[in-house]
Amino acid sequence: MTRITLSVIAGLVLFYLILPILVVIPLSFSSASYLSFPPPGFSLHWYRNFFTRADWISSAWLSIWVGLAVTVLATALGTPASVALVRGRFAGKGLVNAFILSPLIVPGIIVAIGIYFFYARLGVVGNPIALVLAHTCLAVPFVVINVSATLYGFDERLEYAAMSLGASPWGAFRQVTLPLIRPGVLAGALFAFITSFDELIVALFISGTTAVTLPRRMWEGIRFEIDPTIAAVSTILVAFSGALLLTAELLRRRSERLRTASPTAAE
Repeated sequence: MTRITLSVIAGLVLFYLILPILVVIPLSFSSASYLSFPPPGFSLHWYRNFFTRADWISSAWLSIWVGLAVTVLATALGTPASVALVRGRFAGKGLVNAFILSPLIVPGIIVAIGIYFFYARLGVVGNPIALVLAHTCLAVPFVVINVSATLYGFDERLEYAAMSLGASPWGAFRQVTLPLIRPGVLAGALFAFITSFDELIVALFISGTTAVTLPRRMWEGIRFEIDPTIAAVSTILVAFSGALLLTAELLRRRSERLRTASPTAAE
């Protein structure tokens, strides 16, 4: 009975969480010229509207470009930071770790205001490169968390064995450690991309009129247009984000299998 009760409660909570998504999906196929539920009819007009309007497509491409740049930067910065935090022995390591993870703790509006005033002094508000740098600050913690979790389960005896056979420390890391923690690195990179691609608050402050990302374009659409194009874009983003999260979960499971197999390989 306890197991059944927990399953029912978990199912109800899950249904409550995904209910807004279940409402958005049928709205995207509505034949009405405004948001109304239930839809009066079926139509693909709003998907065509998204793919044929230059403002929507340009915002989508900008979000993809910014997301890919953020993924590369966040992975390049977060991976060595994770190695230093997990294996390093230096004073203030806990403080450095807290500082790196602070974007996850500090409210987003505070981060956005701070970045805006800093960028306003530099005169780079509305610059896509500035947006990439801001999103990188928000994405690095996700890379650090994923890579650190993988490193904590890694058997360092494999590196020692490689070095005893003549490999340099860098060679042992590149040929032994990196292939085993690669799923964690890739999962962190995926989360970094999702963080940048879905980010709105910082974009509202620093994107200006020349670097309008897709989430900001959706925000403006819900304020001024209120047509089902927003529901169509939301459905596409839900499917896209769901595919990325599923990929990240598969990578996490593969990382778990590799960590479990590490001691056996060392022996």
